[in-house]
Amino acid sequence: MRVAIAGAGAVGRSIAGELLENGHEILLIDKAPTAISVERVPLAEWLLADACEITSLDEAALQRCNVVIAATGDDKVNLVVSLLAKTEYGVPRVVARVNNPKNEWLFNESWGVDVAVSTPRLMSALVEEAVSVGDLVRLLRFSHGDANLVELTLPPEAALAGTRVGDVAWPEDTSLVTIIRGTRVLTPNKEDVLEAGDELLFVAAQSREEQLEDLLSMRREDAAG
Repeated sequence: MRVAIAGAGAVGRSIAGELLENGHEILLIDKAPTAISVERVPLAEWLLADACEITSLDEAALQRCNVVIAATGDDKVNLVVSLLAKTEYGVPRVVARVNNPKNEWLFNESWGVDVAVSTPRLMSALVEEAVSVGDLVRLLRFSHGDANLVELTLPPEAALAGTRVGDVAWPEDTSLVTIIRGTRVLTPNKEDVLEAGDELLFVAAQSREEQLEDLLSMRREDAAG
């Protein structure tokens, strides 16, 4: 998979390193000469250019990219890069970094963004996830379909503990995508049995989050009553 990353700062280089380890082809773009540090990510391609300019993106052959990541420290730049990648080059997947949470509402499909990643929101979500059992935590927002990646740790007294995945009447517009059980990551199937302490990751419509939380946090005595 070919991935272009606009912004070769610490965030962009870190993303590039992870993706290179997973076997992907990476192009790092930055307009600041001081940011071009080939020795830090030697396996990546590097381009000294302004990612907000069409001529630069033509040089980067953005139309050949499967994913574009707008990872600069400037939200305006990330929005422009996202819009150009989607509308001018038809990039299938555009991921954008949100630096200021006040700007998060802009990072949607109108600006070409498929996935918006807000570092402050993600950090607060991870704090909530670390201390919350039985509470739904929103980890990531997807622009298309108004869907979110959400997590809930199944509490010990949960009514669904001991229930097969296939026997649960999940709310509409929700999908259980992963079960994290201790150090194991499970791809759920209908025969898997839910256990107390499981971290459950869902892609869910925002309108269904409350219904999903109610279902997962229901206690055995409440279900029996």
